[in-house]
Amino acid sequence: MLMRCFVCVVLWLGTAFSAWAQEAVVTGHVDLIGPGGKTWRGQQEANTAVWLTRVLGSPLPSAAQGSDGLNPVLAKPVPKLVARLVQKNKSFAPRVLLIPAGTAVEFPNRDPFFHNVFSLFEGKRFDLGLYEAGGTRFVQFDRPGISYIFCNIHPEMNAVVIAVATPYYGLSDSAGNLAIRGVPPGHYMIHLWNERALPGTAESFKRELAVTQEGASFGTIRLPVAAGPQAPHKNKYGRDYDPSAPTNPIYEQP
Repeated sequence: MLMRCFVCVVLWLGTAFSAWAQEAVVTGHVDLIGPGGKTWRGQQEANTAVWLTRVLGSPLPSAAQGSDGLNPVLAKPVPKLVARLVQKNKSFAPRVLLIPAGTAVEFPNRDPFFHNVFSLFEGKRFDLGLYEAGGTRFVQFDRPGISYIFCNIHPEMNAVVIAVATPYYGLSDSAGNLAIRGVPPGHYMIHLWNERALPGTAESFKRELAVTQEGASFGTIRLPVAAGPQAPHKNKYGRDYDPSAPTNPIYEQP
């Protein structure tokens, strides 16, 4: 009986290792191209989101077939995750958050004054109300979409939460490079997003990519982007912000 259990464990470990060994790395590079064909460099190059969705009909790795709780499109289950978007120094960190749909995001307030986080533009719509230093709130991003996050008190605060229907995603670094790890072999559709991308251009870069056990690269994508500051947003009531921060003590704590 003991030998039989040992054999079962060995077979299970072998299957798990085989499935892990099949997962590959997808790499690529994104150049942001401004007016006049100038390539942006440095921190402006960061935070382009790239994610992969399996092309319907593309076969799954044999080890993944029929697994309990498996999404046949994602090829592996998405764990119940909690991400964090911190409010500190009148800003959000990170400013761009890329998560699988279904993730809960925590919004802790680490400033010595009140904040009122909200999102009423596309994606997930919510209003967390006024809460004090040391407080926190949670939002479940239960479906794919782009959510633009603001504070109703401080107009300089803004962030973006990108919820995607896949566990295969990545954000570019300040050099424009990114790597998506743990991707099973198969055919995938590449999706792209950058907050400064010209209207319709990110969608035009959607393309198929074949991933083998050795991995894959989508090469370099040259994405046209707009220059200059973004247009000011409205507060949660659809009105312009006050020209200066409120002086009411409810907003500022010692």
